[in-house]
Amino acid sequence: MNVIELLANLQVQHDETTARSGELRDQIEHLTAALAETEARLADLTTTQKVIAELASAGDEPEPPEVATAYQAIVNAFNEHPGRAFRARELHELLGMPTHEAAVNFTRSRLGRLTRQGFLTQPGRGRYQKRT
Repeated sequence: MNVIELLANLQVQHDETTARSGELRDQIEHLTAALAETEARLADLTTTQKVIAELASAGDEPEPPEVATAYQAIVNAFNEHPGRAFRARELHELLGMPTHEAAVNFTRSRLGRLTRQGFLTQPGRGRYQKRT
């Protein structure tokens, strides 16, 4: 390879690198704009969340019990009545929980999980009892 070919090759590499550099600058500009938009949206969402949380805490509506608290209430009911078999709706009435169908169905899934974990048995369809 002679000097002229070497210089031509270097010029080609220089031109390609310059073009790539321009492409990367364009990508940086695009990503910087996208980042700014995303951060602005995040700030809006954070503000909205704070406002809604403040409004919700100012209301008289009680917050729903936490999952751990609901499980603990169910386990406590079975511990207090170890020989009794309960239906999900009966548990809700005993514990003073809402008896609408969606809430009862959610408790049915909790009872199923406690059964699979070995804490409860199912002496009959839809009935649950503490394993002895």
